[in-house]
Amino acid sequence: MGRRRWVVLACAFAVAAGLLAGGLVAGGPLTAQASAAPEQPTALLDPSPPGSNDWHCKPSDDHPNPVVLVHGLGANQAENWAYLAPLLADHGFCVFSLTYGRNPLAPPPLSQVGGLQPMEESSLELAAFVALVRKATHADKVDIVGHSEGSLMPDYYVKFRGGDEYVDKYVAMTPLWDGTNTAALASANQAAVAIGLGPGLGTVFLPLCGSCREFLHGSPFLKRMASDGGPAVDGVTYTTIMTRYDEAVVPYTSGRLHGDDVTNIVLQDHCPQDLSEHVGVAFDPVAAQFIVNALDPDHATRVHCSPVPANGLPGYGQR
Repeated sequence: MGRRRWVVLACAFAVAAGLLAGGLVAGGPLTAQASAAPEQPTALLDPSPPGSNDWHCKPSDDHPNPVVLVHGLGANQAENWAYLAPLLADHGFCVFSLTYGRNPLAPPPLSQVGGLQPMEESSLELAAFVALVRKATHADKVDIVGHSEGSLMPDYYVKFRGGDEYVDKYVAMTPLWDGTNTAALASANQAAVAIGLGPGLGTVFLPLCGSCREFLHGSPFLKRMASDGGPAVDGVTYTTIMTRYDEAVVPYTSGRLHGDDVTNIVLQDHCPQDLSEHVGVAFDPVAAQFIVNALDPDHATRVHCSPVPANGLPGYGQR
């Protein structure tokens, strides 16, 4: 685990950049059938991070909701959650994770990671996985902790696939509710569409990364998410965790969510020495304290500030 995950993430964004630079972005989403979640993780092909996917774990009275970890674009469960999964398990949570959105058409190394399918389809995988978690733990609801794409895709499940009945608390790390305009790609996309580039050309590359274009500010996917009052869904408690040093979500304030039961956190407002960027937040001990408090507000503790390098906790995400 480690550096390979960040290389893959860069490759995924490069795919998106290539699509936009050529104006190849106006095509429709893929229609590949989303696969159902397995009854248990396949250790050799998709290893679980430490502390995750103990299918015999029974939630405690203090932590009645299992926690489902949802990785980001170009990641998988093992690499994205190497730090946070064991930390949450040590705090007494039943922790579960999956790798979703694999694309069999993608060449290596993208074939080894998830998040590449359109988010509408990935939300079906998440729905199936949540159902399995609830069945195994006999829990009425789960809590979601997502990073990057995993901060946005699950809300499609919550808002449009009945997930609001099964999700209690929703923690979004480096969220992009309003999309991103990193490297001015969203502006380039809008200009390309305006002059009629697509949809035929877009279908050449879209099979590689069906979700990439959906992240862009102003995309049809984000417009649908913003419909009927916005992404926040009644009955779900949201916590968003942003960093001013986010180089993938531009501007980082795209992660600010509006709603009656929403808490927006900018790490540097509480800890100026925290230099975590987009990837590093998943390995950030300061962010982890906010996550634990969001999942267990009845036992919330004071968040202690400490210097954090750009890639998060030393020893993770830097190899």
